[in-house]
Amino acid sequence: MFKINDNYLKLPGSYLFSTIGKKVREYSQANPEKEIIRLGIGDVTQPLAPAIITALHKAVDEMGASETFRGYAPDLGYEFLREAIAEGDYRARGCEIAADEIFVSDGAKCDSGNIQEIFSLDNKIAVCDPVYPVYVDTNAMAGRTGVYEEASGKWSNVIYMPCTAENGFAPELPKETPDMIYLCFPNNPTGAAITKDALQEWVDYANREGAVIIYDAAYEAYISEDGVPHSIYECEGARTCAIELKSFSKNAGFTGVRLGYTVIPKELKCGGTSLHSLWARRHGTKYNGAPYIVQRAGEAVYSKEGKAQLADQVAYYMKNAKVICEGLREAGYTVSGGVNAPYIWLKTPGTMTSWEFFDYLLEKANVVGTPGSGFGPSGEGYFRLTAFGTYENTVRAIGRIRAL
Repeated sequence: MFKINDNYLKLPGSYLFSTIGKKVREYSQANPEKEIIRLGIGDVTQPLAPAIITALHKAVDEMGASETFRGYAPDLGYEFLREAIAEGDYRARGCEIAADEIFVSDGAKCDSGNIQEIFSLDNKIAVCDPVYPVYVDTNAMAGRTGVYEEASGKWSNVIYMPCTAENGFAPELPKETPDMIYLCFPNNPTGAAITKDALQEWVDYANREGAVIIYDAAYEAYISEDGVPHSIYECEGARTCAIELKSFSKNAGFTGVRLGYTVIPKELKCGGTSLHSLWARRHGTKYNGAPYIVQRAGEAVYSKEGKAQLADQVAYYMKNAKVICEGLREAGYTVSGGVNAPYIWLKTPGTMTSWEFFDYLLEKANVVGTPGSGFGPSGEGYFRLTAFGTYENTVRAIGRIRAL
């Protein structure tokens, strides 16, 4: 008789954003006359930039001619895109990353979930708390996290690093030594950033303890302050301890197009085994590559026109973030984030739990956000709003909240 992977049975409830979607659908069906404004899931609303659309059209035309038709993509991705990434995201910032250390994929979410496959189940992970749920859930699916303790909202074999108002929503070095450390900066969900000096401490710690850092830099395009690194490879020694995940979803609006990449330097090894080689083996075996037309669109992100157009889009969303932050503060809320990231992290009023505040906003203001407890136990009492709505809807949503 066949057997299932019973680690899935240990997972509490459904995926956070699936639960939110279900609650919103049920409310909409019961109240069809209500207009709901969604500032919950971090999905973009602005259309693809003209330079990207031009590249897509050109690539589609190429696929219609025998002379320029493309079949399977190379395992790591097309050279033209990997070279553009290496130059635009790394060399331009003084980072030593070669094109063949870049693995093109269909998004950072998949890579952040799949990367754990190349590590032993004996490894112990450390995560920020609150944290993007995919990091913990995929390790739980693999059987690495132990038992879920409902009372505490924690897994028994996970090191939780609290990110609270007291520490500026940035984790401190853990007392218990982890093997795998997940860091995301600028942070989802809190919107917090980390200074280069503070990140250097993590790199030094990982090298000293023999740990690996899995660094999610999906929101680096939103960094506005000096001294905040765009890549972990800006830190000395990161090539021997860090894997970086990047996405085209939030900087270029590719949530519906799908493109991302992972960087694994060749110096990153476990004993004598190269993690670059392991990921290349996994990538070649289980993945057929992002479509040619999408990779050409990704290349356009690094063009002169693409950079200018995407800077305007980032500015558009950060204008929304300013509206949210200022409006909530004027309404008496305690707010953080929204400066180096498109996420705003607010304290729920009074003694409301984060899910109670979710229901309150949905029913009284018809505004959807994300309960902080869905990101981990330290997220209880907090709530996330995103700046990815339209400007008009963002203004209206904050007006509704202020009127409560």
